[in-house]
Amino acid sequence: MIPVRGFEGKTVAVFGLARTGLAAARALVAGGAQVALWDEKPAARAAAEAEGLPVVDLTSADWSQFAAVMLSPGVPLTHPAPHWTVEKARAAGVEVLGDMELFARTVNAAPEHKRPKIVAITGTNGKSTTTALIAHICSQAGRDTRIGGNIGVGVLDLEDMHGGAVYVLEISSYQLDLTSSLKPDVSIILNISPDHLERHGTMENYVAAKRRILLNQGKGDTAVIGVDDSWGARICTEITAANRRTIVPISASKAMSRGVYALDGLLYDATGDRALEIADLKRARSLPGRHNWQNAAAAYAAARALGIAPEEAGEHLMSFPGLAHRMETVSQLGRVRFVNDSKATNADAARQAMSSYPKFYWIAGGQPKTGGIDSLSDLFGRVERAYLIGEAAQAFGETLGGKAPVVQAGTMDAAVAAAYADAAASGQDAIVLLSPAAASFDQFQDFEDRGEAFRRAVQRLAAGAATNRGAA
Repeated sequence: MIPVRGFEGKTVAVFGLARTGLAAARALVAGGAQVALWDEKPAARAAAEAEGLPVVDLTSADWSQFAAVMLSPGVPLTHPAPHWTVEKARAAGVEVLGDMELFARTVNAAPEHKRPKIVAITGTNGKSTTTALIAHICSQAGRDTRIGGNIGVGVLDLEDMHGGAVYVLEISSYQLDLTSSLKPDVSIILNISPDHLERHGTMENYVAAKRRILLNQGKGDTAVIGVDDSWGARICTEITAANRRTIVPISASKAMSRGVYALDGLLYDATGDRALEIADLKRARSLPGRHNWQNAAAAYAAARALGIAPEEAGEHLMSFPGLAHRMETVSQLGRVRFVNDSKATNADAARQAMSSYPKFYWIAGGQPKTGGIDSLSDLFGRVERAYLIGEAAQAFGETLGGKAPVVQAGTMDAAVAAAYADAAASGQDAIVLLSPAAASFDQFQDFEDRGEAFRRAVQRLAAGAATNRGAA
């Protein structure tokens, strides 16, 4: 745990008592603050009380007593409308912040020699893979590495800091909206495409949230910017003109005179006098496809910024074991392979996996994002059959109408069973691909919960097949 500094003897309200909120409450108490916790779900309040944390009804509390309110990142700050906690805080002149801001202030309050290195990663797609890849490279290079934020462990639940540690943090746009003091040694914006617009209101607001990761960087810091989309290219141009930090553009689609890029799977470092070939990413089994080549370029650039040698960074890239829920093969039954790409929570992310297979049986759906799956129409010819689940099932079915056969499966178990039956009946090598192109919150806690539900459904099929073989 990282005890939060700066609120000693003060009271901080905490709203939202899932992983992030509870971790923040513990860290605030450990740092000498008092806390007042609230959640609209009785079970969440009960869990906090079971830990001995004080639960206070914030709907009727005196907000003038609070120094700040810590919001869980899922709580709306501005759109579609400010949450009632935000309105109460503003009316009382109480600061609204998130767990990443508490971490940032604690780092900034530490003596210079005790401050860790911070690598912060954001972007529409690829954040988790890139975060895990950077942590893998740093760990293999002997650095004391901690990984967390929007992946795995909340930032304040990580081991306490020291000057030799490296914190590799995935940060969502929701978290960045609540962060103002973070000063990463390395900031990464992988890519930007429309996402979470229901939360940010406009594309411009979404981009502005992403750009906050660069807010406090200065001389000696490094910004790694993906330039394969127009938004990233514009950001790179604008911050280059500002000339405040080292800037490393990255690309997976073109050669560049300066930066790190991948062409046909070959990774090049052009940050020096000449371009050096670093690695053949087509030989990295856990990094298939152009989207992963962009992730690898970003991870390599970050490793170099931390002082890891080119040869060592390239070597550790190649040994990356991969990440759960990102094009993860979870099982093979006969000639049918099951691929878990639950992290594909929007159409752009789903495109990466769909583009990797010539034909597949597609499990899709969930809580729909703006634009649905319209942008994937060029890939519908690869879909042998679609098995649709969740709130988006009807709309996805209408989009697919006449372009691919559709089964309205409804649930994950039904989708997996039907997809396997059809794939096995084909008598050919086949892929059953979970790549939902939608959020998970209609039926699951998060994308990880959805991916595990897929895994369990496949395991039940495997157990049933083994029982049938035994009976025969």
